[in-house]
Amino acid sequence: MAWLAAGEGYEITLEDGRVIARRVGGRQLKTLPKALRDSAEADRLRQLAEWLDRHAASCVAQVDAWMVSSLPVPTELIARVWPDEAWQAALRDMAVVGEDPDEVGFLRDVTADAELKVVDLDGETVRLSPRTVTLPHPVLLPDLDDVRDFAADLGITQKVEQIHRATWTRPDGSHGPDCERPETATEVRDYAGGKFASRFGLAARATGLGYRVSGGYATCKVRDGGRSTEASVWIGEPYWDGESETGGLSWHDEDGRAVRLSEVGPVAWSEGMRMAAALYAGRTIEEGGDA
Repeated sequence: MAWLAAGEGYEITLEDGRVIARRVGGRQLKTLPKALRDSAEADRLRQLAEWLDRHAASCVAQVDAWMVSSLPVPTELIARVWPDEAWQAALRDMAVVGEDPDEVGFLRDVTADAELKVVDLDGETVRLSPRTVTLPHPVLLPDLDDVRDFAADLGITQKVEQIHRATWTRPDGSHGPDCERPETATEVRDYAGGKFASRFGLAARATGLGYRVSGGYATCKVRDGGRSTEASVWIGEPYWDGESETGGLSWHDEDGRAVRLSEVGPVAWSEGMRMAAALYAGRTIEEGGDA
C-alpha cells in the first residue's frame, strides 16, 4: 500500500493489518506517534484493515462452501477474482478437478483468459482450460492418503481445510452397536453423551466452530449428490441453564424428513460426523479414580 500524508510531516500506511508511520520520505517509526493515533487518517486505515479482514474471511468461507458442496465453479469466475489477494490466498493450492474426473491437480496460478496452471499428481505443471472446475471434498478423492503424502512433499498449505480435513466414511452393513435395525436406522450415537457444564457453553462451542444453532440442535447443511441435506446434533433445550450433553446425530432432507443412514451421501455423512466429533471433543473430562 502507498504511504498517505497524515499532516505534521508524517505519512502512514497499513502493514500486516496495523497502522504504521514514518517521517515524510524517511524511515519507518517503531511506534505510531501520539499525534496520529486518533487522527481521522489513521482511523480510516483501521476501518480499512477491519474490512480487509472481513473480506478475507468471506473469501475463505465461499471457497469452503464450494468445496463442501463440490459444485462446479466457472473458470471465468476464478480468473476474475484471482487478482484479488484475498481470493488468491483462499484458492491457491486447492485441489481442483477439471472436466476429466482423473484430472486432479493443485491450483497454482490463473491467467486472465481463464487458463488454470496446476501441479498434477505426477508433479508436472499443466495448463487446463475447462469451462468449470470442481473443488472436491476430500472424501470424494480416490487414494486420499497418497494425495496427502504428495501434498506434504510439495509443501502444500491451504487456507481452506481440504486435503487434511478430517473425514469419516459410512460403514457398510452396520451403523454401530446402538442401531438395532441398521436398514431403517436414522441416528448415530458415536458422539452422544459428551457432558458440558452448561447448555450455553455447548451452544457457544457450536457457533464458535461455525455451526448454526437452531432450537435444541447444532446443524450444518451440505449439498451432496445434487440434494441438500442437513445434519443435526441435539445439544439441549434452548433455555436450560443446567448441565447439558450431546445427543445423537441425524440427517434430514429439504422437507425435514429423517434420512435413513443407509441413504446418507458420503459428503453429508463425513461433514455430519465431523460436526458431532468436534462438539464432543469439548466435553468435560472427569479426572480421578472414578473417572
